[in-house]
Amino acid sequence: MPTSSEATAGVTRDGDTLVFSGTLSRDAVASLWPRALASIAGVRRFSLEGVPSLDSAGLALLAELAARAGGGVVVAGAPRGLAVLRSAYRLDPSLAFAAA
Repeated sequence: MPTSSEATAGVTRDGDTLVFSGTLSRDAVASLWPRALASIAGVRRFSLEGVPSLDSAGLALLAELAARAGGGVVVAGAPRGLAVLRSAYRLDPSLAFAAA
């Protein structure tokens, strides 16, 4: 059963920014994907200030959205798990695969 932060995970558009809130986990990704994807055109920034933590499914969501936004997305905020998972999956700060 989802925790309260997972139940309140959300995404909204503010100008050229997708603003995420709540825990970005496997339980939240399925409901966030269609809303985020519908808003991706023209996005240049992801705000993660309202995200306390994420898991690998949350990172996969963000990385795929960043790719669909055309790359070069600026990520603001550092939820628990982001740095470790970015390193493990060799993603750069804009969530693109880092050059080998």
